[in-house]
Amino acid sequence: QVQLVESGGGLVQPGGSLRLSCAASGSTFSRYPMGWFRQAPGKERVFVSFISWSGDSTDLADSVKGRFTISRDNAKNTVYLQMNSLKPEDTAVYYCAARLYSGSYDFTLPKSFDSWGQGTQVTVSS
Repeated sequence: QVQLVESGGGLVQPGGSLRLSCAASGSTFSRYPMGWFRQAPGKERVFVSFISWSGDSTDLADSVKGRFTISRDNAKNTVYLQMNSLKPEDTAVYYCAARLYSGSYDFTLPKSFDSWGQGTQVTVSS
């Protein structure tokens, strides 16, 4: 198992920026594809972004393309989500997740990931 801890959330005005971090425990972090998901009150947890174990492959939900960027630093056991041009509809709890096992999967689905952080709140409001 791997433990994940998100940080960097907060209150920001529309148009502002935040950078979320997800720090992982353990020496095998570099093996794991990672994802970011978010969950707004009363709604399901939905896909935001994905990054492969090497960082060579990434993907973003259509709703955040052009505004968000995912990256990782395997030497620091950390994955990042840079969020720019934030909108009120980006308000949610943001979770990072790790996929620990091999095999084919749909990285846009929460069930494809095995280990989750506790989440960090992002609120976009004036």
